[in-house]
Amino acid sequence: MKPFFLLRSKRTPHPSVLSSVSSLSSDSNSNSSLILQTKHLLRKSQDHLHVLSLIDSGSLQPRLDLYSDLIKQCTNLKKLREGMAVHQHFLSSRFNPDLFFLNSVVNMYCKCASLEDARKVFDEMPERDVVTWTALMTGYAQNEQPLDALRLFPMMLGLGVPPNQFTFATLFKAAGAANGYEIGEQVHAVCVKFGCDLDVYVGSSLLDMYARQERMLEACLVFDMLESKNEVSWNALIAGYARKVDGENAMMKFREMQRSGFKATHFTYSSLFSACAGTGALEQGKWVHAHMVKSGQKLIAFIGNTLLDMYAKAGSIQDARKVFDRLDKRDVVSWNSMLKACAHHGLGKETISLFEEMRSFGIQPNHITFVCVLTACSHAGLLAEGQHYLKMMKMYKLEPEIEHYVTVVDLLGRAGLLEQAQKFIDEMPIEPNAAVWGALLGACRMHKNVELGKFAAERVFQLDPHDSGPPVLLSNIYASTGRWTEAARVRKMMKESGVKKEPACSWVEMENSVHMFVANDDSHPQIREILKFWEETNVKIKEVGYVPDKNHVLLFVDEEEREARLQYHCEKIALAFALLNMPPGATIRIMKNIRVCGDCHSAIKLVSKVMEREIIVRDKNRFHHFSKGSCSCDDYW
Repeated sequence: MKPFFLLRSKRTPHPSVLSSVSSLSSDSNSNSSLILQTKHLLRKSQDHLHVLSLIDSGSLQPRLDLYSDLIKQCTNLKKLREGMAVHQHFLSSRFNPDLFFLNSVVNMYCKCASLEDARKVFDEMPERDVVTWTALMTGYAQNEQPLDALRLFPMMLGLGVPPNQFTFATLFKAAGAANGYEIGEQVHAVCVKFGCDLDVYVGSSLLDMYARQERMLEACLVFDMLESKNEVSWNALIAGYARKVDGENAMMKFREMQRSGFKATHFTYSSLFSACAGTGALEQGKWVHAHMVKSGQKLIAFIGNTLLDMYAKAGSIQDARKVFDRLDKRDVVSWNSMLKACAHHGLGKETISLFEEMRSFGIQPNHITFVCVLTACSHAGLLAEGQHYLKMMKMYKLEPEIEHYVTVVDLLGRAGLLEQAQKFIDEMPIEPNAAVWGALLGACRMHKNVELGKFAAERVFQLDPHDSGPPVLLSNIYASTGRWTEAARVRKMMKESGVKKEPACSWVEMENSVHMFVANDDSHPQIREILKFWEETNVKIKEVGYVPDKNHVLLFVDEEEREARLQYHCEKIALAFALLNMPPGATIRIMKNIRVCGDCHSAIKLVSKVMEREIIVRDKNRFHHFSKGSCSCDDYW
């Protein structure tokens, strides 16, 4: 730490301060008067270092409340340099040590993100109370060091310092951020022992902890036990359901919140938009948007970004663009959200154009920006552009991270440049992870390269043995090339190791409810009508050129059964349901949890032509917009 004399302000002090000093008399009343004037003027000039120089020169007698006022202002303004100077000046004063002031110093360092200095002051304090411990815990929790905050708690208890409601609120926030199930439960038990669990502030933090850990049963129990609920507790519960992509319960709690007399805040709407985005529930998202407008809430940056994301993930890129254009202030997050939306809708050239527009406005791109741009290039097959933007990162002094390398491998792989993709991986300056090899494996599946696919799969197995995706892909590569024995061996290995394939499912939103269709599930009440309708539709698309691609049936069965199995893919059943129940001409939006298969892609294209419908399908990787017999991806995905 620099000596105090090196930290002196070089600015000219406020004229009113100089005037007051020149007229200062020697009596205590004048000194008190000057202190009041100094505090008042300090709020205007904020020249903290000059006030210290007045004390050094003897023009101003030091007082503890003046030091406290100085450190408080440094904390509020996050002026670390000046705060350090005030702290050093205090240490040489007659008031040192003072517990209240040193607590403020710990808090100042924490608020200025100087945690090493905060810990040094904490360790050197001759006396600590609950405020001291809580201040340091809060500093760690707010600066993404939740485990350090939690480690202080047993030390505090061991020294006999009783925690208060603020201590527990901070610890629950730290446990939620650290995803510490057992630690959080232990803190909860201690909280009950000290009788702080019914406090609304503590209860909201406890509820938020369980919600962040997606333990909604415990979160609801805590919520029901709260004697006094507020907007924070309601928002924590709704946000928990949003994280679990449980839009139905999020909306239900939102309605209960309104009936209980609480008004929705920006955080409420943001959580609801996130829940709708997760399930692709466009109609519910539109309803929440309309409710927000009627309530008079302004479209501030962070909620505008979540609203934009909701429209994009629900399949309405046009509405996403409208929200983007109406934002009063567009920060880098706003631009990234729009770039990501365009990329996932396969709008490669539009993404690049938007990126160049962003640069022209002087917005500094970050790592996420380039992930979005590279993803767009990958989905659109823009090979030269993707390589160009990877090199551009250096211009902004950004080093490519693993996500950027994954998208480049995907870009090369989709283009069929498998050997070049492998060479790129071998020359990466950082160690490739399972996602990198998984991208190469996916490309090998697409281009039916068995040997390289096997090599990539082995690397993924080593790095992530519990992921079901790679063995399924490898099995599919074998099956698509007629190597049924090897395919069966991989399936057997999966069974023995306990790795289970994620079941394919598709869902459609209709009249504010979601209808889900899982592979080989006939539980839907309309299933007979749906299957009959698809059979009729299947006949119609065959008349205009549909030929079932039996290579997408990855089981060793006869030709007739292979064709029959194709007709029961969940996206086709979801499409038939939508055609059967939605009014003529309405746009159909289907969400799917895994990649759409080539046969379904071909069939849906022809359905859009025969039925004269716009059909939007969101799979695991991107959106497909089908219209008049073609797809927005140009059969490149």
